Amino acid sequence: MKIVVLDGYTENPGDLSWEKLEALGEVTVYDRCAPGDTDAVIRRIGDAPIVVTNKTPITREILDACPGIRFISVLATGYNVVDAAAAREKGIPVSNVPSYGTEAVAQYSIALLLEVCHHIGHHDRTVKEGRWQRSDDWCYWDHPLIELAGKTIGIIGFGRIGKTEGRIAKAMGMRVLACDPRPDDAGREIAAYVSLDELYAQSDVISLHCNLTADNAGMINAESIAKMKDGAILINNARGQLIREKDLADALNGGKLAAAALDVVSEEPIRADNPLLFAKNCILTPHISWASKECRARIMDCTAENIRAFLSDRPIHVVNG
Repeated sequence: MKIVVLDGYTENPGDLSWEKLEALGEVTVYDRCAPGDTDAVIRRIGDAPIVVTNKTPITREILDACPGIRFISVLATGYNVVDAAAAREKGIPVSNVPSYGTEAVAQYSIALLLEVCHHIGHHDRTVKEGRWQRSDDWCYWDHPLIELAGKTIGIIGFGRIGKTEGRIAKAMGMRVLACDPRPDDAGREIAAYVSLDELYAQSDVISLHCNLTADNAGMINAESIAKMKDGAILINNARGQLIREKDLADALNGGKLAAAALDVVSEEPIRADNPLLFAKNCILTPHISWASKECRARIMDCTAENIRAFLSDRPIHVVNG
């Protein structure tokens, strides 16, 4: 059974092994696929019945050109890179990795927040550049240093990751608010559920952990930012498309928001003209919340399980019915 991995480098840059997939078939791994090069994707898939992708799109055109495809496994939770409806029409199950990075992604959210509060990276650089040695005082700081105890964090999307971040924030002495369409008792032990407008109005820190849908795309915009506290901090390591980036840049440059820390943007890799690259007090990292070795090992394990289950005619984690 041929298995083709279209873009395996970010999942396994060399510190993991493909052996669990290799135990299931003849595996060909490509590190990368040029964006938009449909012909190359079609050539790489060839007659392989099992296709594994991370961010390489599998479109209807590709499915039509590769009639041998029987199963698609996505090396991620999000599966919007696959035309799942077209796959369903052709009887091709699409499976994802539903949960692999809860703790790591929540930890990264807090890391982004702490960097906003303390600017550790900046001060490390200035010390190594010799500034402390030349300082007239025994210490210095270039940004306001923020204590989080007693402040309010509002978490939009209170599933596994949101709850984990909420527990960490609560342990640091923060008051936790949550907005989620499905409140539950586990969430109530951590946070007070409120409406979205209440969350905007009361939160010193707003953190996004909601799925991207047609309804919430661009939810952080000029109108919603106007409802937030002056000087609020925005954290996003969910999906970049949740934010209208020009509106956020305007709010940062105009001083309405104190800071933003983002691990995701609307188009990735980031475009050179993204307004957030030039915004004040905006920390950007290259979509790495998910990328700890532990997380990637779980992705590899789950992908092998997905393929094994398909080969046993009992597919699991199927996202297209």
